[in-house]
Amino acid sequence: MASVLQLSDVSIVRDGNPILKSVDWTVNGDERWVILGPNGAGKTTLLQVAAAMIHPSSGKARILDDTLGAVDVFELRPRIGFASTAMARRIPQNETVLDVVLTAAYSVTGRWNETYEDIDTRRAQRVLAEWRLGDLANRKFGDLSDGEQKRVQIARSVMTDPELLLLDEPAASLDLGAREELLQLLGGYASAPQAPAIIMVTHHVEEIPVGFNRAMLLSHGAITAAGPIGEVITSQNLSDAFGLPLEVEEINGRYTARAS
Repeated sequence: MASVLQLSDVSIVRDGNPILKSVDWTVNGDERWVILGPNGAGKTTLLQVAAAMIHPSSGKARILDDTLGAVDVFELRPRIGFASTAMARRIPQNETVLDVVLTAAYSVTGRWNETYEDIDTRRAQRVLAEWRLGDLANRKFGDLSDGEQKRVQIARSVMTDPELLLLDEPAASLDLGAREELLQLLGGYASAPQAPAIIMVTHHVEEIPVGFNRAMLLSHGAITAAGPIGEVITSQNLSDAFGLPLEVEEINGRYTARAS
């Protein structure tokens, strides 16, 4: 399977402080990655590079066969689905759920003077149904629960059939029921053969959906482990990354971790 993301010796420095350090990483089209690490490890910054939102301070980032710095990012970004808390803040609170998803076709947030065809509307309705949001199509985004808003963000991010899907802490702040419903949907989506490459950032191993097959651990801006998920999500690797003795358990593709 061809690669969709290649980072070669990528570093990010802000105000003289290294955020990412010499990251080498390749993501193939059939891979579903989860990125874990302590606060400040560089997880969200790494996702922003993958989303063509920021350029490396040094090194080379190649995304969907285009190299950052030698491509029009406004043409590249619509090929990438991106769901994050920062993106959610840009969505007008009075926008209907249907329009939140529909406007992804123009990579805008908030209806203005765009013209949409019936095929766009039908596509948005189908995506909403797939993410169990069909009954909420005419509700205002600001009136939804946290769990519903998270699913709307993901529905928006897959509206245009992206070639790369990036999810920044999609289960953060959700209660147990909402988290499990979202992870069930994400696991089903990730397991579908037509799904794009997926990269998800999370703080908790309990939030890794079934169907994800690769993992990366970041600590202080550097990769401490990366590869097949069963080889990376281990007690020793997580203990090293988080600086605390941890015990990890896996049951039927779901993980738990606790201090030993």
